[in-house]
Amino acid sequence: MQVQTTDNAMLRAENIRFRYSPESESYAVNGASLAVQKGEFVAVLGANGCGKSTLAKHFNAILLPESGTVTVEGMDTRDEERLYDIRQKVGMVFQNPDNQIVATVVEEDVAFALENLGVPPAEIRTRIDEAMQMAGIYKHRGKAPHKLSGGQKQRVAIAGVIALRPDCLVLDEATAMLDPRGREKVMSTIRRLNHEFGITVVAITHYMEEAAQADRVLVMSGGKIAMEGTPKEVFSQTERVRSLRLDVPQAAELRDELAKAGLPMPEGIITVEECAQALYRLLA
Repeated sequence: MQVQTTDNAMLRAENIRFRYSPESESYAVNGASLAVQKGEFVAVLGANGCGKSTLAKHFNAILLPESGTVTVEGMDTRDEERLYDIRQKVGMVFQNPDNQIVATVVEEDVAFALENLGVPPAEIRTRIDEAMQMAGIYKHRGKAPHKLSGGQKQRVAIAGVIALRPDCLVLDEATAMLDPRGREKVMSTIRRLNHEFGITVVAITHYMEEAAQADRVLVMSGGKIAMEGTPKEVFSQTERVRSLRLDVPQAAELRDELAKAGLPMPEGIITVEECAQALYRLLA
């Protein structure tokens, strides 16, 4: 797959390969190439074991490719002298917020990384207040994290990352352990960070409804990019998506079933709202 060349790329991977053991014959990432533009919201999908989380860890040099290159705003992740800059540019949020929360008070947790970096106290105060407001957890700033819901904890983890003011946020299945309400709260925060503050977002997820909210969807299979396009372009290919051991959004599935039953449903429906509007027009 040819990567689009542009100076506006936030992240770029060129034919990268990675395996967890030099003795292993199988590669977790096996020739993946992609580019993520500044300000873009990209969802990465794939069945278990497809390599999507391994790929995510390449974006801020937690892992380095065995071959190929990964660049962050033109900086090669293999360049040890640029490691600090790369990790300032790309912040990561993982699946379990409990693994990222280290303090006993929310605002202290959000300030933790800044204090370790030696940021002046006045600047820390400004940044953590800003980050907690952006993540929607400012009103919980004096609470103990263990008393918060899973979704609130994950937003604390997000606030701790965005206090560092990254240009890009990589979420590695950040909603996987949350209930539907918690997932929606976190996704609302992510959409706001992307739309209002211009933060580039790469969301590794197995929830199709989350991917439907992205600007672009990448589907991985066997360590490679198997499909790429807008959510409508990808999810309208329902049979191909299913062949890659993935579901499609429920709205798209309902649309297909109604079309098979003979109802004149329009193509490209992927959200509940679009499906409801199409049904309303039919009934009207």
